[in-house]
Formats: sequence, structure tokens, C-alpha cells
Amino acid sequence: MAVTMAEITKLRHLTSAGLMDCKKALAETNGDIDAAVEILRKKGQAVAAKREDRQASEGCVLAGANGNFAAVFALKCETDFVAKNQGFVDLTKAILKLALDNKVKTAEELGKLPMDGLTVADKIVEEVGKTGEKMEIGAYETIEAPTVAFYNHFGNKLAVIVGFNQADVNYEVGHDVAMQIASMNPMAVDRNSVPQETIDTELKVAIEKTKEEQVKKAVEAALKKAGLNPNLLDSEAHIESNIAKGWLTEEEAEKGRKIAAETAAAKAANLPEQMIQNIAQGRLNKFFKESTLMEQEFVKDGKLTIGQYLEQSSKGLAAVDFKRVNLNED
Repeated sequence: MAVTMAEITKLRHLTSAGLMDCKKALAETNGDIDAAVEILRKKGQAVAAKREDRQASEGCVLAGANGNFAAVFALKCETDFVAKNQGFVDLTKAILKLALDNKVKTAEELGKLPMDGLTVADKIVEEVGKTGEKMEIGAYETIEAPTVAFYNHFGNKLAVIVGFNQADVNYEVGHDVAMQIASMNPMAVDRNSVPQETIDTELKVAIEKTKEEQVKKAVEAALKKAGLNPNLLDSEAHIESNIAKGWLTEEEAEKGRKIAAETAAAKAANLPEQMIQNIAQGRLNKFFKESTLMEQEFVKDGKLTIGQYLEQSSKGLAAVDFKRVNLNED
């Protein structure tokens, strides 16, 4: 039975499969459109199985909101060429809309939602048959809060959702905070949200760094007092190099080593504990200011923190949660 162009066009409209794939499927089923659709669906499953071990490192990530529910969703594929295809972007949008309409909480729930007579998971497999690329649900994150906001960065590689503790937050304020998260990538909402393990590690590093700096200052002062240049004696490798260049004599090098060792040992044994703790705490506070949303400097107004910006908008207003998905960082 000859396959007509009208039949091929109809099957392509139904499946978006390639022209030759549609022609072969129709020929195999003697023009039975429904049977041809099933063949193309199974072809997608077969291609998906073959490409299961491939890396899906590209994709499209989008965020949106429905009332007090927000979601950010990433559909992943193998190449940037497919990721930028309008059909792929439209599929991502359609799946995100389903997620928002149904307010599903997990990627597993999302994959089971009905879509065009299939499930979302099967719809993605069907798409694999059209493109020949591995595709899969990547990140899927949600927030429920009195007010939610979202931000989609140009290029569909980065998206953010954020929740606030009050209802009816001004749209611009919510959008500004979502953009802040996209730009500055905070690790937590506030210092109380930072894991204690992380705080302990940062404080330990700050204490050790402070001690090292105090010892280094004492050694430099002692070397200068002895008429030696600390920059020529700051490491064994530099000492050897500077001797070879004639910038240090063997005697000066040995004298410098002895002064450095004795001074470092004496200083390390007598460091003022309270001063070390105070300096280290200052470093920890700097970490919080750089790494937590509420304490970060507002990128649109460096005179304010995000916490102060929100307080100006509405007394007691604060962010309570956020999710940031960046395909380029996965």
C-alpha cells in the first residue's frame, strides 16, 4: 500500500517524528495511523533504552508559580542544540504547567501525571524517539509559602523560586530577591539555616588562619629587627632560590631559619585566646554576610542588606525558603 503525503503529514502532526520515520511506520502498518503512532512510541522506548548510559548534561530549566505554590523544573538532554530547540522548550513549559496546576511535590509524582494520553515520563520517552537523544527529568523543587516569587534567567539554564513569610508581598520586591539569589548564589536563607557542621568547619578554619597570621606577623617582625628581609625567607624554596641568585648568603639563610623557627614556636605557645576567638568570629560573620541571603548586600543597593530591604518593604517581612537550579553548575 502506497503511503500518501497527507498521511505522513498527519502522523508528523500527531507525533512530531521525522518524515522518514513516519513514512516507514505507515508503510509497516499499511496506513493505520493509530498503529503507526504506537510503533513510533515503541521506537522512542528502544532509543531511550540504548541511550540510558549517556550523559544528559544540557537542558532547559524554568520556574513558575500558582498561588502560594512555586516550582522549578529542569528537563535534561544531551546537547545544547536540542536544549535550544523551541519544541524542547515548549515541552519543558508544558510539563512545568502541569506540575503547577496539580501542585505536585516530587519528581516521581510529576513523572506519573497524565499528559497527552501518556504519563509525563512516557511523553519524555516519546520525545527521545524524535530527537535520538537521552532526555530525563532533572531537578524538580517546590516551595509553598504565604507569597512565592520566581525568576527565569535568560538562556533557560538558571531559575529560582523563593518564599516569604507574609502574604501579598510586592511583586517587584519578590522578583528582586529572586534575582539576588540567581546572581549571588547564597547557601542558606539566614545564619540559623546554615548546618551546624558547616559553621563548625568555618570557625575552625577561621581560628587556624588567624593563628597562622599572628605567628607570621611575629616572625616577620623578628626578621626585620635582625636586619633580614622577610620576603627572601618566607619559604624554604624561596630561600634556596635566593641563595642561588646571590640575594642571600648561606649565613643569612641559616640565621633567618633559626629566628623564624624560634619565634614561631614562642608565638604559637603564647597566642592570646580571646583575641584569636574575636578575630575568628569576625571572619565567621563575614562568611554569613557573603553566604546567607538575609545578610547579603543587596545587589541593587549596596547600602542595604536583603533583610533590611525586605524590612523597608514591610515590617517583619523575611524570606523563608528558596531553591536555585543552575544547569551549568550541575
